[in-house]
Amino acid sequence: MNIFENLYKMTAFSDMVHDPSFLLMLVIAFILLYLGIKKGYEPLLLVPIAFGILLANFPGGRMEVVQATDENGIMNMTLLEIAHDYGIMNFLYYSLIKTGLLPPIIFMGVGALTDFGPLLRNLRLAIFGAAAQIGIFTVMLCAVLLGFSLKEAASLGIIGGADGPTAIYTTILLAPHLLGPIAIAAYSYMALVPVIIPFVVKCLCSEKELKINMKEQEKLFPSKLEIKNMRVAKIIFPIAIGVVVSLIVPSSAPLIGMLMFGNLIKEIGAATFRLSDAATGAIMNSATIFLGLCVGATMSAHEFLEWTTIGIIVGGFIAFALSIAGGIFFVKIFNLFSKKKINPLIGATGLSAVPMASRVANEVAVKYDNKNHLLQYAMSSNIAGVIGSAVAAGVLISFLS
Repeated sequence: MNIFENLYKMTAFSDMVHDPSFLLMLVIAFILLYLGIKKGYEPLLLVPIAFGILLANFPGGRMEVVQATDENGIMNMTLLEIAHDYGIMNFLYYSLIKTGLLPPIIFMGVGALTDFGPLLRNLRLAIFGAAAQIGIFTVMLCAVLLGFSLKEAASLGIIGGADGPTAIYTTILLAPHLLGPIAIAAYSYMALVPVIIPFVVKCLCSEKELKINMKEQEKLFPSKLEIKNMRVAKIIFPIAIGVVVSLIVPSSAPLIGMLMFGNLIKEIGAATFRLSDAATGAIMNSATIFLGLCVGATMSAHEFLEWTTIGIIVGGFIAFALSIAGGIFFVKIFNLFSKKKINPLIGATGLSAVPMASRVANEVAVKYDNKNHLLQYAMSSNIAGVIGSAVAAGVLISFLS
């Protein structure tokens, strides 16, 4: 009987019986795995995050991330000591995540996958990418009124930028104890862009507005600015933006700088093809794997199952919806004073969910008019939203860190 008793204690079953909250976390992990595998919602990140949750919630497995406190003194330990005392997942977290390494690495890959051509051809539409960031600051202020600290509120609000790496990077620096739920909220709502954008658009836009044909407006009021050498412009653009933004908001340089570097090595062409290929291939994939697993490992039962988590989930949705609404309202205001009308769907794509938001906007437009293809115009606002959310994150980090 002693042998059987010891075998029982050796397993995780005894701890789960004593604290059933572990079972609830396993259910959450299985739901996320279902959404990532079966439904195809952001599988590249939801699957690693979900599996990280699984690993973190097996009692005795030493795979959950332990947040640094004055009592445990983790921040004064070497990485070898962290690995020895707290396990391999904490080694990965404190070397790759806590240092803020992986989000900029992923941004480099995103830059190498991004074409700034639509933005350069329609520079005037870039302003709607900035307008869509209103959700970040609105929800941040509301969160402070509800009792969140400024740093926690900023990390919650940044979900409205619809950019996973930006949300994670901001949270790492400002409120690392909220990393798990904020990452889940950010990537879940990004995956639900095909649902959220049409819902907000239907609530705020008339059929007449959604039928505004951008190509017809372009013919009626042609743009006076024409770029003669697009290849040169595409090479100069990331250098110029990287320098200007880093001068104005230095704290955004890790994100914007790596985004622009990735884009630059893509646009140079054959001479740097191997670099861009590595940035979008092995490097980005490896960073995504470790980022997802480590974020999931922060979501142990005693850290995740709190009222704060529910507030983050709800607040994240509000931030997301307000960002879409902010872009739409800015277009409506613009149309009041301009002969050249803009389809409100362009404002709705001021999020960073590239290129999903643009594709969704195009599908909605075609639904109302099968000749109204506005993908290239939506991409202009969409890409500007990536830059805008990174700059907004830099501003918050500068003031609050």
